[in-house]
Amino acid sequence: MAPSLEELAAAELRELGAENDRAIPAGVHFQATPAVLYRINHEARLPAAILAPLASFPCRDADELYRQARTLDWPALFPAGRTLRIEATIQGGQLAHSHFAALKLKDAVVDCVRAALSRRPDVARQDPDVRLHLFIAGRQATVSFDTSGAPLHQRGYRARGVAAPLRETLAAAMVRLSGWDGRQPLVDPCCGSGTILAEAWMRQARIPANYLRERFGFECLPDFDAALWRRLRQQARAAIVLPPAGLLAGADNDPRALAAARMNLDRLPGGERITLRQQDFRAAPGYTNTCLITNLPYGLRLEGPAGAADTVRAFGDFLKQRCLDSSAYIYFGERELLKQLGLRPQARWPLRNGALDGRLVRVNIYPGRHLTS
Repeated sequence: MAPSLEELAAAELRELGAENDRAIPAGVHFQATPAVLYRINHEARLPAAILAPLASFPCRDADELYRQARTLDWPALFPAGRTLRIEATIQGGQLAHSHFAALKLKDAVVDCVRAALSRRPDVARQDPDVRLHLFIAGRQATVSFDTSGAPLHQRGYRARGVAAPLRETLAAAMVRLSGWDGRQPLVDPCCGSGTILAEAWMRQARIPANYLRERFGFECLPDFDAALWRRLRQQARAAIVLPPAGLLAGADNDPRALAAARMNLDRLPGGERITLRQQDFRAAPGYTNTCLITNLPYGLRLEGPAGAADTVRAFGDFLKQRCLDSSAYIYFGERELLKQLGLRPQARWPLRNGALDGRLVRVNIYPGRHLTS
């Protein structure tokens, strides 16, 4: 989970039935019944993965990691044919290399299964059946089962992309923070491949975040209830209510980006109702009583810092002159560009996009009030 989203994600998990939630750095601890676990993986828009801790134990070195992990009931997770992938994160302690620690855990799993069942699970880098996470902090190790499978930001609608795409979970956070509820139009005037539009559409239409996903990690749990999962999935699909055509719209001056956006949005139920137009925001007629949410071009998407600064200044002028009685939510992946906007934000939130320590800001535009930052 992206840092700074913990409290926002905790609120979303509570809405889906999680109990005893507690935000921690880069995550949320919570308790859930199987039904809630399935629902969270299927519907939650903000988490990157849902991990279920299997065991926590002392881990002073590689040998102790192997011995402790070897005692767990790995045969229950690995009937014939299942594949394995392990990811490790190390924070201090004697084990300095995450790859080596992952290999030691893999050896423990494989040796345990082979001793019990006379066969071993194969390691798969791509699309494994079971994903395990090893976290070592100092002299304590925690092994977790990834109930999500593939990362939850991989929604399945992004068939085509553009340079420097916005991560789906971050776009979902932007939409949630905006408070947009469908009572006014939503526009992304620099829509790129359509990620913000897709997340806003799914939220408003009540389309589960992972509607397009074919399988989840929790389906490999020993106590997986297939009938319960089918029922929950059917209930979620029955609750979808498509908004009217034209409520959401996007524009971009790059025809390749628009082609990608059209392809991506059309993969969603009713996505063809989202209007797209090839247009630079500088040439747009403007918007009134509209919610604008956008990720302005920067870095890889423009020719150097000068081009990015010019774009931000022009966008600020566009808001002041042609977007009255509207609210704009703008993500700055390079936050130093914010000073070029020429408008004073009424709110700002720290949001990371990969390695970028960005900021989402809200600017309310009223007639006669052009406040500079």
